[in-house]
Amino acid sequence: MITDQDHRTPAPAHRREEMLDRVEARLRALLNDEYRRHCGHARAAVLVESLAELVAAGGERVRPVVLFTGYLAAGGAPDDPRAIDTAAALELLDTAMLLRSDVHDNAAVRRGMPALHVARAAEHERGGWGGDARRYGAYTATLAGDLALACADRLAAGLTGSARAHWDELRADRCVGMYAREAMTAAYLDDPWPGRCVSGCDSGCRAGWYALRAPLLIGAALAGRDDLTPAYEAYSGALHAAWRLRGFLDGGPEYAWDAELLREALLDGDEREVAERMIHELVSRAGRTAGEAAVSGAWRGELASFGLRVASV
Repeated sequence: MITDQDHRTPAPAHRREEMLDRVEARLRALLNDEYRRHCGHARAAVLVESLAELVAAGGERVRPVVLFTGYLAAGGAPDDPRAIDTAAALELLDTAMLLRSDVHDNAAVRRGMPALHVARAAEHERGGWGGDARRYGAYTATLAGDLALACADRLAAGLTGSARAHWDELRADRCVGMYAREAMTAAYLDDPWPGRCVSGCDSGCRAGWYALRAPLLIGAALAGRDDLTPAYEAYSGALHAAWRLRGFLDGGPEYAWDAELLREALLDGDEREVAERMIHELVSRAGRTAGEAAVSGAWRGELASFGLRVASV
C-alpha cells in the first residue's frame, strides 16, 4: 500500500537537492561574471553566451548528484562552498567533453537544441562570412570547451590534498580514456560487450566509471573521509558494471549498430536472463558494500537505492 510517507522526499535526498539548487546558482553566477568581463567585445561575448546556454540547458547533473551523495554520506557539511564549487567544476568538465564529442561525432542536437558547432556554423552561413562554415563551427565549439575547462579549473582551485589529487587524475584520465576508446574503435578492437567492465575497469575506460568513482572519492576527500576510499571504489566499480550491462541490453547511448548486431547474435531469451541476473548481482554487491560502509544508516539506504536507479532494476 502506498502512503503519503512514500511520496515525501527522504531527508538525505532533500539535502542533496538543496545543494544542487546552489550548483545551478553558482554556474549562472560564474558564467554571468565571465560574460560581463567580455561584454565590451560583442564577438567575444558570443562564445561565453554559447557555453552558458548549453550549461543552462542542464541535463541530469549526474556528477554533482554522485559527488553530493558521497560527500553527505561521509558526513560533509551541506553549507560548505567547496562542495558546491567542486560539483559545478565537474559539470563544466563534463560539458567540455560533450562539446568535443559532439564535434567529433558531428552530432546535430545536444540537450534539446542545436549542437553548438551546428549553431555557430549556421550563424556563419547566414552572415555570408568568409571561410568554411563547418570548420568555423567546429573551432568555436572547441574553444567553448576550452573555456569550460578554464572555468572548471578556476572553481577547483581551492581543492587541496587528496581531493586535489583526485581532480587532477580525473582531468587527465578523461582525455586518455577518450583517446583509448577512439583508437580501439578505429582499429576495430572495441568490443561492445562490456565484459571488461564486469571483470574490472581500468583508466582506459571512457564510459561511466568516471561519473561514479571520481565524484565519490572527491566527495569523501572533501568531507575528510579518505578512509571511505576502498568502499567507494568497490561500490562504484560494481555499479558501473551493472550500468554498462544495462546499456548493452537496452541499447544505451554508448552502444552503436555493432552492439545491436551482437545482441541479436548472442542473446537469446535464456542468455538475456543470465545477463539480467548478472546486473542484479552487481547491484546487490554495490548495495552490500554500501551497507557495510562507515556511513549513517540513512545514507547506506540512499546509496543502495541510488544503485537500483542507475541500473534500472
